[in-house]
Amino acid sequence: MTRSRRLTVPTLLACLLVLAGCAAGGDVTQPVPTTFVAASQPAHRLVVILPGRGDSLQKLTDTDVAGIIQQNWPDADVVLTGLTMPFYQQGRAVQRLHDEVIEPARRKGYEQVWLAGISLGGMGALLYDREYPDRMDGLLLLSPYLGEDAIHQQIRHAGGLAAWRAGPPQATGPDSFQHELWRSLQAWSGRPERTESTWVAYGADEPFRRPIELMTPLLPADHVIVLPGKHNWKLWKPAMRELLQRADSERPDETASRSATKPR
Repeated sequence: MTRSRRLTVPTLLACLLVLAGCAAGGDVTQPVPTTFVAASQPAHRLVVILPGRGDSLQKLTDTDVAGIIQQNWPDADVVLTGLTMPFYQQGRAVQRLHDEVIEPARRKGYEQVWLAGISLGGMGALLYDREYPDRMDGLLLLSPYLGEDAIHQQIRHAGGLAAWRAGPPQATGPDSFQHELWRSLQAWSGRPERTESTWVAYGADEPFRRPIELMTPLLPADHVIVLPGKHNWKLWKPAMRELLQRADSERPDETASRSATKPR
């Protein structure tokens, strides 16, 4: 992976995000802000949460998404991050996530490290997997933002992602960024370790439904959850519970047995 790619991708992402509402702020001269929430029992897993465009670290904390995770995975520590829009605009969001959050966590010796992303954070999780493949034990994606309409229409006209002809790889730039992101998703067809460890949930009435449905055929059918609702936490809280429960049911028996002690 070249340094120029790591610097360019998040900057381009920020330029492409034309979404309603205000983006959360953040001071990029400081380390990526995080809040660590310890498990109530010995922790064997870590879940790192990437926020949506409008969620600051405090707003993410206020949702109690960490509590939702630990009700279902009581053996999981949780790290909430404030990887907000200014870090993407800086051009080093993915690299900083790796250097400041993921790698220090891995040095603690967790058996598994999972990355969960909401909306913009879902895109961030996919960008992380693109640049650091096979570093995450699993991805949990809530309504991931997947770019603008032009590339989606191109894929639909081709008959879907499997039939889409991406052509030769291109240098990452303003006109090729989304194309190359979808190329990396298309390559998931040859990465069963990734498709079998990724879960996606989204709302039946949300604006990102159609582009997400271009991606979901890559995944096992039971890894995709569609719930009533729109693009907000009224959807994402129950969706997170569903994702965790489904992912938990597919864990190896030795690991899954640890959940037997969780409170009811």
